[in-house]
Amino acid sequence: MASIIQILLLLIGVVRFFVIAHFIMSWLIRFEVLNVRQEFVGQVWYTLERLLDPLYSRVRRFMPDLGGIDLSPIVVLVGLEILRILLL
Repeated sequence: MASIIQILLLLIGVVRFFVIAHFIMSWLIRFEVLNVRQEFVGQVWYTLERLLDPLYSRVRRFMPDLGGIDLSPIVVLVGLEILRILLL
């Protein structure tokens, strides 16, 4: 049972890393520090979009429309942290 919990904690850590990387990249792209037309940046960005969109879309269904502000990554991070605490 302990090994299953360790595997779940590892997966939660990986997803947290991806969400934080996506969050930081979105700000860097928004402020034109990064450009998605660069090959590497575009590949990383679209890969993270495809990986995280299923999580974000489920959260966005329940969130109110806040204009151009997307708080779904923060809600996902809080949910992952709650799940991690419950597993420990």
